[in-house]
Amino acid sequence: MKVFNDMTGKRLFRYAMIYKKPIYAALALLLLAVCVELIGPFLAKRMIDQNILGIEKTWYQVDAKQKYAVSYHGQWYVREDHLPGDAPRSADRAVHVLQEGRGYYWLASELAFDGRRQIADGQMTITSREDGRTAAYPVTKLTKEELFGFYKPEIPTLLTLAGSYFGLLVLAAGFTYGQRLLLQTSANKIVQRMREDVFAHTQRLPVNYFDNLPAGKVVSRITNDTEAVRELFVAVLANFFSGTIYMVAILGALFLLDPKLALVALPLIPLLGIWIYLYRKFAGKFNNVIRAKLSDINAMINESIQGMPIIQAFRRQKKTVQEFGDLNQEYFTYQTKLLSLNSFTSHNLVNVIRNIIFIGVVWMFWGDWLGAAVSVGVLYAFVDYMNRMFQPIVGIVNQLANLETARVSAERVFTLLDEPGLDVDNGKMQRYRGEVTFEDVTFAYKNNENVLKNISFHAQQGQTVALVGHTGSGKSSILNLLFRFYDIEYGSIKIDGRDVRDIPKQQLREHMGIVLQDPFLFTGTIASNVSLDNPEISRERVEQALKDVGAYEMFMSLPGGIDEPVIEKGSTLSAGQRQLISFARALAYDPAILILDEATASIDTETEAIIQAALDVLKKGRTTFVIAHRLSTIRQADQILVLDHGEIAERGNHETLMQHGGKYYGMYQLQQGGAATVLSA
Repeated sequence: MKVFNDMTGKRLFRYAMIYKKPIYAALALLLLAVCVELIGPFLAKRMIDQNILGIEKTWYQVDAKQKYAVSYHGQWYVREDHLPGDAPRSADRAVHVLQEGRGYYWLASELAFDGRRQIADGQMTITSREDGRTAAYPVTKLTKEELFGFYKPEIPTLLTLAGSYFGLLVLAAGFTYGQRLLLQTSANKIVQRMREDVFAHTQRLPVNYFDNLPAGKVVSRITNDTEAVRELFVAVLANFFSGTIYMVAILGALFLLDPKLALVALPLIPLLGIWIYLYRKFAGKFNNVIRAKLSDINAMINESIQGMPIIQAFRRQKKTVQEFGDLNQEYFTYQTKLLSLNSFTSHNLVNVIRNIIFIGVVWMFWGDWLGAAVSVGVLYAFVDYMNRMFQPIVGIVNQLANLETARVSAERVFTLLDEPGLDVDNGKMQRYRGEVTFEDVTFAYKNNENVLKNISFHAQQGQTVALVGHTGSGKSSILNLLFRFYDIEYGSIKIDGRDVRDIPKQQLREHMGIVLQDPFLFTGTIASNVSLDNPEISRERVEQALKDVGAYEMFMSLPGGIDEPVIEKGSTLSAGQRQLISFARALAYDPAILILDEATASIDTETEAIIQAALDVLKKGRTTFVIAHRLSTIRQADQILVLDHGEIAERGNHETLMQHGGKYYGMYQLQQGGAATVLSA
């Protein structure tokens, strides 16, 4: 019976083997618990057949009082199984205690045969079930005191067996507790390791992976899907392992008890296999849709929270709620389909099958079809074992839904882990000078849709290069390639004469700093957002970076100074304050290449003046790339590259381009409020 496809199963098994010692210990405790539990019905059978119903065995008169002897009307009697081996067992000394209905009767003679019993006028008539013969015997009804006398020798054994039965229950409970504790602890460790692996792998994935997968779906795989896998180890596999061991052990005990009764229970194993196969066939497609819809719901929630200001500003609340309701309705529909399937195939159906088996066995016992060898004690033990067998079957059946959920979730987790990532490079690289050369670089995010075409330029160490142009002209793409967020197929990009593709990405970026238009701040403090908790960046270095950007005094005026708490995304800070922190962060890392991606676009004029003053000092000895729509901020740039549809349309400094009177001239005039007259094409 295949629970998972081969690859998924092997990978889950490899994760489990990381903690194989506690898992093996748990399985050993499980075996002990099963063995201890299965002794119980044998003790119960012994108590019923030997100590309770054994009163109907043949009793023999003895001459004097001895162990196990019972006094009745001045004579001593011992049951045949307690009689010493050398004691006489003649028929004239044989007597019986027979039950009919709720009464017990004394028969002072041997019994020729047994069968159906009837009492009338002090006589017991016995009719043979085999050939219909009858025999009548004079009998005397025993009083309660007399009957207790015949049971009295068995009381010490009954108490011993009952105490042993209770002790076995306590011992089995202890083994079960240890097994579950070890197994669930191991399962939590397995999923903890898996969740850490998945999260660590997301740090190695290329940036373009997240361009195509919403953040909410990634979150769903790291949280919801790994949690479903945890349920696989904690509940599903625990039930499957223990259930399998229980069923095999119980079947073995049934064959020891009575082979004919064991054959009645044997078809349950293939029936369970067929059951699981049919369930998974129908439930698999439901679970695939359910997990996908859950990811979509998480993605939409994440997107809605991120875009809440826009939703409320444009009064899109009702439409957003409607879209979420439609998505949630689809999820509900498939959940209902799976629930209907679970309800039909759950423990209710198991109970029906169990009751059918019980009725059939009782019917066969009542009709003597099972033979005289099947006593009441054997029948009780069989019913007890079958109840114990159906408990793991119910456990397995009830976990089928979680099994399918875990299967789908595991495949989704491993799909994420199979995405090609970049191994973290712990090597160090000496700080390069920062001389950058693009040679005939052509690049496309999608095939045959070039966003950069034959881009060539050279930036010397310490120069400031500004990239300007309309939206979609390729400005950000140039910097994405420089950072190796994407790699090119045509042309080359070199730093200090060395192709960037020959430099490990982590080492390349070690000496680069970037400030984005929309700075991202992490939960922590202002100081921790500057250093990013890098132990190589001291407190003094953080303070100096803030001073260099002219923000130190501003933040020191806050209640906590530079240790003022920053909540998610820095929402309690102004846009200018967030940008200054981001700028100080880049400077604290002392990059050889500094990239400002429209870094002053969301900053007020006063703050921009502070940054511009700091830049004049900080760009010395550092190559700086600036993307700016506000052309007034790049007048001092050494090179200005004017991009148009992925090509460099113009290049030069501010004065040169203004004298040229081309696209840059027209853009500058528009921003200054003048006429957008292009003097030359």
